[in-house]
Amino acid sequence: MLQMWSKARELAVMTPPERNRWVDFLRAVSIMAVVFGHWLMAGLYIDASGELRRGDLLSISEWAHWLTWGFQVMPVFFLVGGYANQVSWRATTAKAAPDQPGVYRDWLASRVQRLITPTFPVLLLWAGLAVVMTQVGLPRAQIRMATEAALIPVWFLAVYLLVTAFTPLAQRLWDRLGWVSVALFVPLAMLTDWLTFTAKVPYVNFTNFLWVFLAIHQLGFAWRAGKFEKAWFAWGFFAVSLAILVKITVFGFYPVSMVSAPGGFSNSLPPTLALFALGGVQVGLVLALERAGRRMLENVTVWAATVLMNGMIMTVYLWHLTAFVLVMTVDWLLLGGWGLGPVPGTGEWWVTRPIWIAVYILALLPLIGIFARHERSFGPVRGGRTVPRLRAVVGVLAICAGLGATAGLTITSPDSLSGIRWWVIALPLAGAALMGFGPVYRPRQRPGAAEMG
Repeated sequence: MLQMWSKARELAVMTPPERNRWVDFLRAVSIMAVVFGHWLMAGLYIDASGELRRGDLLSISEWAHWLTWGFQVMPVFFLVGGYANQVSWRATTAKAAPDQPGVYRDWLASRVQRLITPTFPVLLLWAGLAVVMTQVGLPRAQIRMATEAALIPVWFLAVYLLVTAFTPLAQRLWDRLGWVSVALFVPLAMLTDWLTFTAKVPYVNFTNFLWVFLAIHQLGFAWRAGKFEKAWFAWGFFAVSLAILVKITVFGFYPVSMVSAPGGFSNSLPPTLALFALGGVQVGLVLALERAGRRMLENVTVWAATVLMNGMIMTVYLWHLTAFVLVMTVDWLLLGGWGLGPVPGTGEWWVTRPIWIAVYILALLPLIGIFARHERSFGPVRGGRTVPRLRAVVGVLAICAGLGATAGLTITSPDSLSGIRWWVIALPLAGAALMGFGPVYRPRQRPGAAEMG
């Protein structure tokens, strides 16, 4: 870790002055909020009969639903994604010759590779563990619970890759329509919710993964265009969005919780108009604080910490629940469930949270040491050759379908001899191969700070 810190500080000093450091800071903070949110909400405990129970905080303490307004920060990540994708796409098209073929396909393959390559190790590891645990006779329900918990993070990647694929079209919409390119998604999200909850049309709610997150992605374009430069406008955006959010949740139809919770439908899987409103609240708040935040990031130590986190951000995100499952498994099998007596939501449970989170961090550190070095260690797509358009499209769809199935169905199978659904594992691997890369790392020199994101 000392070597990683030294490298991060070196890159921090080399950062060009024109870089918007607030983008990188928000990316790091949003992922850490997800990590700590997962660790906090997960609530395994031992009941009076000595059985291990899964009782997450949201199912026990209704007041904790309000915490999700702070911990459900995926909208912030899509805001940052819109900003970063526009920077990358603009830079790519500025360098390309007017008649150069395959610019979009190569750009998309590069963006996909950055996200999917670090995902292969965690996916393949848990596939192997599921097979081993099945063959030694562990209950399949427990195997499913473990793999389901560890692989929760991959659903986000499927949606993010789809939204990223729309970047050129989204850019054209912004260039021609400006703010209208954001507003046009509002009625689409509203119509989708009406079709879902009033007309009872099945599966249409899944289109909100696009309408809601594309709209927030567009706000990243607005941010880079300077539309939130005036603090009063950002605070106004925050206030109006908050008023709408309170109106439609506290006094309206939507649940207060912004993640799946008992007693109502999910506002996030798939997203609803309420999550859209929460995104507006978070966008307004973080952009109102941008000026102060950028002054804070002029401190070399604070900026170096941000650089360090961004250099291993996918590793932390993808492996933090594996660390949690590892800790719980060791505690249950070897220590007899030591420390798992307090029921989630009680005073004793809250007092022990800092200790448990410290344990999760300690369990995560070795995983970071093993896998973070490979986070950007991949070679060029097919040695730089252009990926055919059809293969690129099919490849992205296969990756997204595989990751979506991993989170939605899980990789485990209740019937197969091996214990897993091989087609779920195969889809993202096949998609990556179609796009010209795979789960084989090719070490290369780490990029400078200017290349992050």
